[in-house]
Amino acid sequence: MYWKGIAASFFIVLAVSAISYNATETTDAPAGRAKETHQPEENPEQSEEKPGQPEEGDARQQAAEELPPEIALTFDDGPHPVYTPMLLDGLKERGIKASFFLIGKNIEGREDIVKRMDEEGHLIGNHTYSHVKLTSLSVSDACEELLKTSRLVKSITGHGTEFMRPPFGEWEKVMECGIGMFPVLWNVDTRDWTTENVSEIIRRGTSGIKDGSMILMHDYYESSVEAALKIVDTLEARGFVFVTVDELLLE
Repeated sequence: MYWKGIAASFFIVLAVSAISYNATETTDAPAGRAKETHQPEENPEQSEEKPGQPEEGDARQQAAEELPPEIALTFDDGPHPVYTPMLLDGLKERGIKASFFLIGKNIEGREDIVKRMDEEGHLIGNHTYSHVKLTSLSVSDACEELLKTSRLVKSITGHGTEFMRPPFGEWEKVMECGIGMFPVLWNVDTRDWTTENVSEIIRRGTSGIKDGSMILMHDYYESSVEAALKIVDTLEARGFVFVTVDELLLE
């Protein structure tokens, strides 16, 4: 589901093609110059590359390989009137952007929090209006769950929700509802909703992390917020870079 591997493979094909082309290219001298004893002036356009100088394709490939590993921190079920602003404060202090998948019924009366998310550069996604299992509904009812939340977000930020996280991870393509909403799952589950043990949440959120990891948390518990900020500090110290879901999946 993630495009980073596909993009890297395509890039390698381009690099190999460039190297093959340069290897077969020649700079033969014009006919009739063989008897001349003086050395012709060097043509800068035909000068050979200095030994050890990397091919352009090699240099680009090496640069891609040296990019720091990117991961996404995602939060479901908000916004919470107390804990979400607390989390936003901590993320702003660290210069970190996250992705929030909002429940529509939790938006009403907390529009200022949603507006702040958008203004501070976080991605706002859709987690249905009432946190229902979409596959248990008719297609029309499932679409209404998504569209109602998207309309609420658009009324606050000026744009809808292109990304959605299906509750319980259950999704069918027919539920794109004609608007191409992109489903986003996860591959690291902190299960922060099951415990108030901050240390345990941190352990789950920092174990087995690699380039492309999508970390699932919830901004609806004080322990989750405390753990999330410590997870950020721990993983940044390891060299990971936090990006939003769209940057992780589509770049």
